[in-house]
Amino acid sequence: MLRLLIYESLIVLLLNFPFGYWRIHVKKFSLQWILAIHIPVIFIIGLRLFTNIGFSWYSYLFMISAFFLGQKLGGYIHNYMTRICAKITSCLFMDLIRCSKNH
Repeated sequence: MLRLLIYESLIVLLLNFPFGYWRIHVKKFSLQWILAIHIPVIFIIGLRLFTNIGFSWYSYLFMISAFFLGQKLGGYIHNYMTRICAKITSCLFMDLIRCSKNH
């Protein structure tokens, strides 16, 4: 059960990278900012139900930590990309492709 919880936490962490990247690019408390935070929650609930982790109290520590760490690391990736690339958008994948072609 602990192994499954750790794997699920890693998925949540990776899922939140692009959303954290998007969140840092938009105006705070705007609709896009709210969506960047809340869209991953739908996927996380589905993942928890699909993997039978459920909603036990000990799983919240892992899930919430992975969620916020993924959002924060996505913001750090955005700040790094603004230093190495000239033109940055709010889409992590397009920026990675665009910057890899230029360098």
